[in-house]
Amino acid sequence: MSDIIRIGNCSGYYGDRLDAAREMVEGGPIDVLTGDYLAELTMSILYGQKQARGEAMGYVGTFLKQLEDVARLCQEKGIKIVVNAGGLNPASLAAETRKLLAKIGVDLKVAYIDGDDLLGDLSRLQAEGEAFRNLDTGEILAGSGQPPLTANVYFGGWGIKAALDDGADIVLCPRVTDAALVIGPAAWKFGWSRDDYDALAGALTAGHVIECGAQCCGGNYAFFQEVLSFRNVGYPIAEIERDGSFTITKHPGTGGLVSVGTVTAQLLYEISSPAYVNPDVIAHFDTLSIVQAGPDRVRVTGIRGSSPPPTHKVCFNTLGPYKQSFEVLLTGLDIPLKAEIYLDQVFHNLGGREQFDDVDVQLIRSDHDDPESNEVAHAALRVTITHHDPSKFGRLFAAKITELGLAGIPGNASRGGGGFNGTQAVIHWPALIDSGKVVERVHLAGGAVVEVLPTQRLGLEDVHYQKLPIEIPPSPEGPILAVPFGRLFGTRSGDKGGSANCGVWAKTDAAYGFLHAHLTVEEFKRLCPDMATYDIERFEMPNLRALNFYIKGVLGTGAASNHRLDKQAKSLGEYLGAKTIQAPKVLVDAVAHPAG
Repeated sequence: MSDIIRIGNCSGYYGDRLDAAREMVEGGPIDVLTGDYLAELTMSILYGQKQARGEAMGYVGTFLKQLEDVARLCQEKGIKIVVNAGGLNPASLAAETRKLLAKIGVDLKVAYIDGDDLLGDLSRLQAEGEAFRNLDTGEILAGSGQPPLTANVYFGGWGIKAALDDGADIVLCPRVTDAALVIGPAAWKFGWSRDDYDALAGALTAGHVIECGAQCCGGNYAFFQEVLSFRNVGYPIAEIERDGSFTITKHPGTGGLVSVGTVTAQLLYEISSPAYVNPDVIAHFDTLSIVQAGPDRVRVTGIRGSSPPPTHKVCFNTLGPYKQSFEVLLTGLDIPLKAEIYLDQVFHNLGGREQFDDVDVQLIRSDHDDPESNEVAHAALRVTITHHDPSKFGRLFAAKITELGLAGIPGNASRGGGGFNGTQAVIHWPALIDSGKVVERVHLAGGAVVEVLPTQRLGLEDVHYQKLPIEIPPSPEGPILAVPFGRLFGTRSGDKGGSANCGVWAKTDAAYGFLHAHLTVEEFKRLCPDMATYDIERFEMPNLRALNFYIKGVLGTGAASNHRLDKQAKSLGEYLGAKTIQAPKVLVDAVAHPAG
């Protein structure tokens, strides 16, 4: 088994279960422990931490608690640790890590990576022609009127490999791509070259599967009834082979489930095209094969890879306009009319609706007809006001709403702020930079600093894999029945900056034939009419019996600043699953998942 590297991930986000690190180290053999803490939203959270607590902050402090639990065990077992907990300040995290190791008497070599922070070089880069055009809106950063607060390049895995090659036991990363935490150790283990694109694509795919922790082990799984226990859901292990093939599993004795379905769901999570782009390689998800290899073991093979694109992605956070929200419960009959009267009254009291730059109104109809309790007689009216002038907001704004409490429609009840409190919003601004201007700096354990160039700067021959067409099975015919979409098909959704994705998959060839023919973009918009105004792309992955819908702009300016209840589109898939469709009876009889 020397030709396998076992990489276990103990964290899928900042706030994931702290005990998972110890459980991964104690629960069975692994070679590398990874932790992914950095969603796009997290970078704005870490910026706020630095503003509140000083420039030495900006890293994920909970990693130090986990490290204290596992450092000695990792030393004894020879387990490497690779995390992106460095966030906005990997140097500070490295200093704190060394202090902690000294305090507990554990001798581990610590390396860290930086060079991702472009903020200090921004003017020069713009003068050299880098427009930093927003990938969602097309707007150029310099003309946006939104000063950048953070600017971080997404690095790949080669800096991690360089640190491990030098003997590092712990590698602390900044804003690397989530999957780089797996690519780097796999490339280190097998000595891959920069153009071993198929093998690298396999590691990228494995990294994408395990990056969200327990989510590929039954967490958030559409067919949740298949998961025998949600107690102590296990965290994933990728057993990666020399050619990039891999098996996903978890430690024995843990809850959850590793199945073709749970892995498929994660493959569809937060993607657009099946050509999944990373700064080291492009992995073609529409080429892989996936099979159940045993209980809680799923094997993935055949992934093809292509040369990486000529650009790296940059995550900016910019300072946007001021926003304030309020929310009120409306109760009983005539909800739309009550909402209209309430809004007219409130904006008259505030001095006119037209004075604001933007007013976003959402009437959330959670009220039931003939309600069985007071709580299900409510609808929520959620209003967010945007303006460039802070004097429009604050305590007076709230008071002007509160003072109408006894003078308005019947059955209204305040429900708090509703999201924004009158401060400036932090806007997610995704952009690209020419990879020729990107350099990673690896601070080795001994103190030396080495520069690692991206693959795009090495003059390698371009390799572009073209997938072969796959025949789509015909849609079954016969009598039609009404059935909830989610009884037949799995869904998984998430955010991609200001856009969202909704992946959908079938369990059988016949079901995919129907799905492929039936669920067009137009049908998706009919089923989800609140998505109808957005530009939506449909991508096909017949090898996974899957479709992916990429909804552009639905999340506005990102998770930190949009006005939706579900700011990261995590529930979009289950919303689609609740819609009623007309499907062939033969499919309903064969594959419909039973109601709970």
